[in-house]
Amino acid sequence: MLFIELKDPENPRATERKKVDFVESLNSGRLDDDLKYKYRDSFLYEWARGNVGKPIHYWILIAIGELTDADLLARTDEIKRTLPLRGPKSGMWRRSLVAGCVVFNIQKWNQHLPDYPVSRI
Repeated sequence: MLFIELKDPENPRATERKKVDFVESLNSGRLDDDLKYKYRDSFLYEWARGNVGKPIHYWILIAIGELTDADLLARTDEIKRTLPLRGPKSGMWRRSLVAGCVVFNIQKWNQHLPDYPVSRI
């Protein structure tokens, strides 16, 4: 099962203030918290519906061209830590909350998922 989150601060209709606010949220780590809660809310919704029988992968596409590989890796690692990917350190969970998590920009998405290309229209 895939949960896909799309963030597009470079949308041509976005205001300059919204773009600046988004980058500040990204750089401060607030976006990581927002994404964590969005995932958990989606998970709980699907769990309550009885739809969580398969591993869930969380793919996040942040459409900012200047995000580097290091930026993407740092965001991926932070979200994996905050979800948490393997459960709490106590080891009490028998199942993981999420099977995997990756943060992409458009270039990396298209590189890793060529059968599902993304482009701006």
